[in-house]
Amino acid sequence: MTKAERQALWETRIAEYRVSGQSVKEWCAAHEDVSPKQLWYWLRKYKNQDVVSPGKSNRWLPVEITEQTSIEQGHTLLVKIGPASIEVRPGFDPALLSQVVKVLVALC
Repeated sequence: MTKAERQALWETRIAEYRVSGQSVKEWCAAHEDVSPKQLWYWLRKYKNQDVVSPGKSNRWLPVEITEQTSIEQGHTLLVKIGPASIEVRPGFDPALLSQVVKVLVALC
């Protein structure tokens, strides 16, 4: 595995860990190929950094606006990131949506 591949792998793992809401011990138990010692090492390495895969940068994406520009009761908003789609309903948690989008951007 090249250095870039290893870095990309750990960036993905860190993003998944952060979104999971689990402790290091819990997350590593669910991901048997990762020890808590390894995860702590990489968390320290990327401390205070937004994990973004090499070669990827922030960029503008097209947004398609239809007749309705707000989410009303009973309506949904469909957000597409690569092959993934997220259905957003009234009362959604903006912080959770933000975390999910970050992980999808890192993976797609």
